Amino acid sequence: MKLIGSYTSPFVRKISVILLEKGITFEFINEMPYNAENGVGKYNPLGKVPALVTGEGECWYDSPIIAQYIELLDIAPAMVPREPKAALHTRQLEALADGIMDAGLVIVRELARPVAQQSPEELLRQREKVTRGLDALDGFVADGTLKAEELNLATIAVACAVGYLNFRRLSPGWCAERPHLVKLVETLFQRDSFARTEPPKA
Repeated sequence: MKLIGSYTSPFVRKISVILLEKGITFEFINEMPYNAENGVGKYNPLGKVPALVTGEGECWYDSPIIAQYIELLDIAPAMVPREPKAALHTRQLEALADGIMDAGLVIVRELARPVAQQSPEELLRQREKVTRGLDALDGFVADGTLKAEELNLATIAVACAVGYLNFRRLSPGWCAERPHLVKLVETLFQRDSFARTEPPKA
């Protein structure tokens, strides 16, 4: 099994953590999707990471689909409940965390543009998404929907989203008024799978 991605992508990290937690052996192929000469397109026509190539040569993308494929292998620990509605709730929380990652990526790309070409309106719109998303996640931890002691697709995605914000320094002080979310991610960051997938220091 091959995982195609970059070491800095939170979506790739999400899949890497799942594979590590399940003890699934995989080869990591480092491809930067925004480089002019990258090989991502041969795995995913959209040129996005992650992509997963199975031993049988099947290619899966993007991260929610890959996560679902991995669950179909029926390898413990399960990352999604078997009951359909509970599974849907877990995947919605994954989607919320993924949306925070998406907003973070847009902010990074916008800030990489020359200052005169940056859009303050776009930056504000994406930062508001991040703020609302973090507020919602903190509330879900507070009411017990998300639990720090539970490892599943939702909590992994949440920790990867927060990890990306920290890595890119996109939301300084986000933890000041979100103690419940802080507890959840600090618990997950102590796991070996997160330590092994921490983005390289700039």
